[in-house]
Amino acid sequence: MTTATSVSPLRGRTAVVTGAARGLGEAMARLLSARGARVALLGREEESLARVSDSLPGEAHCYQVDVTDDTGMARAAAEVRRRLGPPAVVVANAGVAEGGPFPESDPATWRRVIEVNLIGSAITARSFVPDLLATGGYFLQVGSLASIGASPLMSAYCASKAGVESLAHSLRAELAHRGVGVGIAYINWTDTDMIRDADQHAVLRELRGHMPPPARKVYPVEHVAGRLVTAIERRRPTVYVPAWLRATQLVRAAMPAVVTALSRRELPRLDARDPFEATGLLGPGGRAGATTGPGAPR
Repeated sequence: MTTATSVSPLRGRTAVVTGAARGLGEAMARLLSARGARVALLGREEESLARVSDSLPGEAHCYQVDVTDDTGMARAAAEVRRRLGPPAVVVANAGVAEGGPFPESDPATWRRVIEVNLIGSAITARSFVPDLLATGGYFLQVGSLASIGASPLMSAYCASKAGVESLAHSLRAELAHRGVGVGIAYINWTDTDMIRDADQHAVLRELRGHMPPPARKVYPVEHVAGRLVTAIERRRPTVYVPAWLRATQLVRAAMPAVVTALSRRELPRLDARDPFEATGLLGPGGRAGATTGPGAPR
């Protein structure tokens, strides 16, 4: 971890963070800037992005863009390169979630989760990997405990996070000999607008409430962001927050059977008490307007 007397390897480098208007993306942007990086903030919420950008201690610019828009992301990447220089760090953080029974899920909402979380991460990589090749940089994919073990009632989110884990592993193997590092962050419940919104819905509140005590704990966003930025500085291939999540890799083959057994027992009882309903996209970030394109850089 960078101390008050040490110089971060991020100093003077350009870092890109998607989903930077709030939550984990905002917290990471603040830490990257505090450690000396020039920061490009990408997201769909223009006013929130501008607020974050204007409050950072170092040079920062924001770009209104939807990560699922190939053309918009290519334009944003070109503008970042022009104004801040080619990125040495790219964080694929943008993500949305929804919950509820799969058969009754809205197809457009379900598809949107896959598009933002998985396709958006791939488009982010496609847009910025050429710069990372030039800088010998590092790409961090934000994953989840859901990348390791799927749960009921969150099929789109779990499928997308399993997908980004495979994407990160594939990119790491493909780019290692070309000097680009690729990491994946496995994180659990983090205190963001999205998670606070999830707790307002019985379907997801009950889901978290029936997890083992360590797995249901919500971690401060600043703590999670700090661990991830330190992993960026050290170019780690994996980072787990909390650290005990690493142990789930040892038992992941057994997890589907265990989750199925618990669900077979608990879901009928919970559904009878409070019928499960679709949540729609969670949090103000998930519900942000569909305006795309890089917008006016700041």
